[in-house]
Amino acid sequence: MRVTEIEGVELASYPLKGMAYSWFEMWEDSREEGSPPARWSDFDDAFIDNFLPTETKAAHAAKFMGLKQDTMSVWEYHMRFACLSKYVIYMLSTMEARVRRFVQGLSPLVINEVAIAAMNFDMKFGKLKNRMEREGSNKA
Repeated sequence: MRVTEIEGVELASYPLKGMAYSWFEMWEDSREEGSPPARWSDFDDAFIDNFLPTETKAAHAAKFMGLKQDTMSVWEYHMRFACLSKYVIYMLSTMEARVRRFVQGLSPLVINEVAIAAMNFDMKFGKLKNRMEREGSNKA
């Protein structure tokens, strides 16, 4: 059975005790009436903003700033990037900025392999397009 984001927020908030539970109730009450249900990411961001010490947030931001793929697989790098990026949302305000930063951390080998694959794809696509145009003009 798959847990929805709404259920995820409810399950995560269930064990909150004392001050954290009071904060959760205030956070829930502060949401506008009629607004869509809270998403996990909304709860997660608000919780981190409220309970994570500034020093810890700064340490995670520094880890993000120094993040490089090195020996990680692209998937591992992506997961680390995703986990740490929430501490530097102000730097990643657009998808373009997010992609640019992600690519900056990739290993040069991966970037070269992707560039070669893209060139090969363009060449294959160009040849296919030319062939289709020739075959089209022969039929006419």
